[in-house]
Amino acid sequence: MFTGIITGVGRIAAVHPLGSSSQHGKRLTLEAPPGYLDDVGLGDSIALNGACMTVTTLDPAQQRFTIDISAESLDKTAGLDQPGPVNLEKALRAHDRLGGHIVSGHVDGIGHVSHFARVGESWELRVRAPAALGKYLAYKGSITVNGVSLTVNRVQDLPEGCECSINLIPHTVEHTALGQLQSGSPVNLEIDLIARYVERMLGAPATAATASA
Repeated sequence: MFTGIITGVGRIAAVHPLGSSSQHGKRLTLEAPPGYLDDVGLGDSIALNGACMTVTTLDPAQQRFTIDISAESLDKTAGLDQPGPVNLEKALRAHDRLGGHIVSGHVDGIGHVSHFARVGESWELRVRAPAALGKYLAYKGSITVNGVSLTVNRVQDLPEGCECSINLIPHTVEHTALGQLQSGSPVNLEIDLIARYVERMLGAPATAATASA
């Protein structure tokens, strides 16, 4: 589990195919900020742009680690198939502060930036989400964009999907990789975990609860 509070910006330094067919995944070599890997061990979970991955090799001296990402995960995420900056977050520990919201690290869909511009001292980010995710987006609700926990300021349902507007304070732009987004950029989206259970509870047949009583 994660919180959506980014703890470092790393970089995918190299991408190596794990096979020759489209069914094979890739091995990513990542560079982390100085000291970031000091408390990381083999098998630990680190979210890359919001996608939970497992550390497969570790080189703290060089501040490098690798992860293996399957073809399925590559198909369902954006920004993890080529070199470039990525948002990093280590898995939540039981005694950590929950500064953002509960994040599973499972990407629900790929959205696209429709607008990104400065407004006063902050930035307005608008993301076009797939239509299937629109029902989970609510005014002042939470959404994870490339692993960052953010608050939805406005929601507009459109024929081709749902657009949400988000305000980014300067700190978020400066300390995550979101500042490098531009119109058209694909982004990984994860909806609020609680919304999943609310939908299931409201949609489950009443007989299911009776049968288990």
